[in-house]
Amino acid sequence: MMNIKQKLLVAAGAVLLASGVAQASPPMQPASADPAAGAGLYQDNCASCHGENLEGQPDWKSQNDDGTLPAPPHDDSGHTWHHGDGLLFDYSKFGGQVALEQRGVSGFVSGMPGFAETLSDAQIWDILAFIKSTWPARVQEMQATRTDGEQRQGG
Repeated sequence: MMNIKQKLLVAAGAVLLASGVAQASPPMQPASADPAAGAGLYQDNCASCHGENLEGQPDWKSQNDDGTLPAPPHDDSGHTWHHGDGLLFDYSKFGGQVALEQRGVSGFVSGMPGFAETLSDAQIWDILAFIKSTWPARVQEMQATRTDGEQRQGG
């Protein structure tokens, strides 16, 4: 039986392999995304779980009793930057469970809710732009490379 870390690695690998399954062309952050607007939206919609300073919840790598994981950090110590824009957007808009299932990942329980009813697409992009703006340039470049790969697979 796989432990939670092994399940996460399998899920992450499946997401990378299947990231283009749900859509012909994965969404990508528009140039108009506003990190300053995203900072306020983040505080209003995300900070209660992911921390005011993007630090995540304590012990975020250890599974909760219900099978979910605590909210991870969105600073460069977490794994947010390991994913392309398409997955980050879908995860935020539709919730973790749906975003992973759209990519063929089953059996992974996510506590991340979807914000499709609460935030517009532009607001979600603003939040993601804010999060990414806090990362060092090297981490931003690595995440951009993941987004490029995601776009090539999906398009």
